[in-house]
Amino acid sequence: QTCPIVWWHVWDNYPYPEFNDALYKSTDLINCHSHMTYEMLKNRHPTKTNFVPHALPKDMYFRISDDLITENKLSLIGKERFDDFIGIWVSRNAKRKRPSDSLLAWKMFLEILEQREGHRNATLIMHTEPTDQEGPNLFALANHLQISDSIFFSRERIEFEKMNILYNISDFCFSMSYAEGFGLSTLEAMMTGTPIIAPKTGGLTRQVVDHRDETENGVALDIKLKTLVGSQSVPYIYEDYADISDAAEAMYKLYKLNKLEKKNLSIKVENYAHSQFDIDCTVDRWHETMLDTIKNWK
Repeated sequence: QTCPIVWWHVWDNYPYPEFNDALYKSTDLINCHSHMTYEMLKNRHPTKTNFVPHALPKDMYFRISDDLITENKLSLIGKERFDDFIGIWVSRNAKRKRPSDSLLAWKMFLEILEQREGHRNATLIMHTEPTDQEGPNLFALANHLQISDSIFFSRERIEFEKMNILYNISDFCFSMSYAEGFGLSTLEAMMTGTPIIAPKTGGLTRQVVDHRDETENGVALDIKLKTLVGSQSVPYIYEDYADISDAAEAMYKLYKLNKLEKKNLSIKVENYAHSQFDIDCTVDRWHETMLDTIKNWK
């Protein structure tokens, strides 16, 4: 009873976690940075639950000029790949992120591209550690799938400025995670005007689907399999799996957009990120909810 306890909370998926109730009841303010988390909690703890989304400064991830994009594409992926359709995957190489399935989806996309367009002019940037002990050896897997020549591994920890460039030179960013509380890389990409491909799970849903009119900020992947899992510390929670072939077709769908469609989608994506994940609004909501909590705390 010394001071109020405030929690910035995220929970990946349904069902409602009854086993967390002791924690929820012990806190005085629960600000959820995923809208799905907010939907789960708001009726159980209506007086102290708010939606305060994750947000990033606008000078951290932003659209750069066409000249800078050209310059950096040439220096990073070379003249021979300059005209490639470029995808980017930014996640930890760990099971939850489905890195193996992401590479398999990429292989399927390359096969679609060859069958329908007669070429494989596409490059995937994977910003991750291919030999992370939490995940598979992505070098070996890429070799096995015979797609190594289309993968650009970005292994080093790099500053925000360089990450901003990677997003800007990409035509889309994608995620295949089966559990994702929020999904930072997809929001980062959207802030640069880069469309996303993501499953409708957790915090990704409100990014890839415009909640105002149900349009998509790229391609939203339907969940084809839900499996109920758990452990001794988390007794039950769903994992949501999108289909690999759906992801491959989503890549091709974005590839087939004409120049005007790509431009309009890019503008839509950037505007949505700035309006729905605005850092000033996030700071203001924190300010308001904490002041209110302190004022009414007993």
